[in-house]
Amino acid sequence: MIELEGVPELIDPVMVAAFEGWNDAGDAASTAVAHLEREWKGEVFAALDAEDYYDFQVNRPTVWMDAGVRKITWPTTRLSVVRVGGDKPRDLVLVRGIEPSMRWRSFCNELLGFAHELGVELVVVLGALLGDTPHTRPVPVSGVTSDSDLAQRMDLEETKYEGPTGIVGVLQEACTHAGVPAVSLWAAVPHYVSQPPNPKATLALLNRLEDLLDLRIPLGELPEDARAWQVGVDQLAAEDSEVAEYVQTLEEARDTAELPEASGEAIAREFERYLRRRDVNPPGGHATADGSDAASYLRDNPGSPGGKARPPRPPKPDTPGGAGNAGNPGEDGDTGEDSGPDGEDTSED
Repeated sequence: MIELEGVPELIDPVMVAAFEGWNDAGDAASTAVAHLEREWKGEVFAALDAEDYYDFQVNRPTVWMDAGVRKITWPTTRLSVVRVGGDKPRDLVLVRGIEPSMRWRSFCNELLGFAHELGVELVVVLGALLGDTPHTRPVPVSGVTSDSDLAQRMDLEETKYEGPTGIVGVLQEACTHAGVPAVSLWAAVPHYVSQPPNPKATLALLNRLEDLLDLRIPLGELPEDARAWQVGVDQLAAEDSEVAEYVQTLEEARDTAELPEASGEAIAREFERYLRRRDVNPPGGHATADGSDAASYLRDNPGSPGGKARPPRPPKPDTPGGAGNAGNPGEDGDTGEDSGPDGEDTSED
């Protein structure tokens, strides 16, 4: 462990973690934690030693210039802390990094050592997976835990998954064995438009985190980014009849599956969430950090012929493995999609 600053004294701390890589389709989860760090001006106080956990031929360091001096940034996992104000102030310990290349058990033990030292009361790990979900509908976010009591108390699913897992699943189980309450939140990203960024999935994760922790998160330009992203994907889908037809099939399947949920109680819950958020989510801002809109971002891809990106043509829904790289079934909750998410994105992020 490389300690960058002294460990602060925290109030009712919750650890929120996300890792780039296998468990981060569309960079949705890591972007969510980065958003929290940016909006609440998080201060990094510790970092894991990159030599212990990363293969630098897989995750290479980067060189940059600082006032004419060359410096190197090593791929690692950093911890920062933010203070959430309000009537009941509390602290969030934000963990953001890359899925480690090796020594996963030691990696988790080191994070848990910090959680214990800081008095963390709950660990929330964010993830994103590829799924059979249409981009035109709300992003499904499932909340799962290995703790049956916690599942009942926080209205979560108790995971029953068996199969390959990533660092999100390993960290959650490490928390369970260490007696630290842990929850995983998973956003389902449309597999036919999986390239990052996906602000709509990031927004869905943050909204679910708000509900879980009873917080108000400043969303800044993220809602506008999400709307611009959807407009861009709408335009791309309209240019390809096969994609448009496939999206319509997904929409019909989703709407049919969720029809029983369109009850007065469900609508009331959504309206309550809207009322809680409306005074902290001002509209406006640019669609992307560089000022371009989402449509132009999705279209411009220097690696494709003519600089034009389009969603890959998905397999027909009635073919074997029609979900493409939709993840293995069940590890980290059911998002209501046919493929059954596990939080494990089998694509190369």
